[in-house]
Amino acid sequence: MYVGALELDVLLGDVHSLKQKRSAVRPVVAELRRRFAVSAAEAGHLDLHRRALIGVSCVAADPRHVTDVLDSCERLVAARPELELLSARHRMLGPED
Repeated sequence: MYVGALELDVLLGDVHSLKQKRSAVRPVVAELRRRFAVSAAEAGHLDLHRRALIGVSCVAADPRHVTDVLDSCERLVAARPELELLSARHRMLGPED
């Protein structure tokens, strides 16, 4: 079993409140869950209204599948015009960890 984790640090565009931030981040998290069958949540920068840290995780028997899914998630977020992807951090845990 392999577990992959992805941290996406994003900058939001024209957002002036935490309520606007939620309305921008929530659809992205929902789309990640729906399209890729992953676990996803806003996991950091909760008190900043223009930054968000989105966490994504995936479990599979094949490490290549985990990598492909997380790469697809990263591309989806990077392609969103209302977000600027500042950084992406991948982690993988396998049977020997």
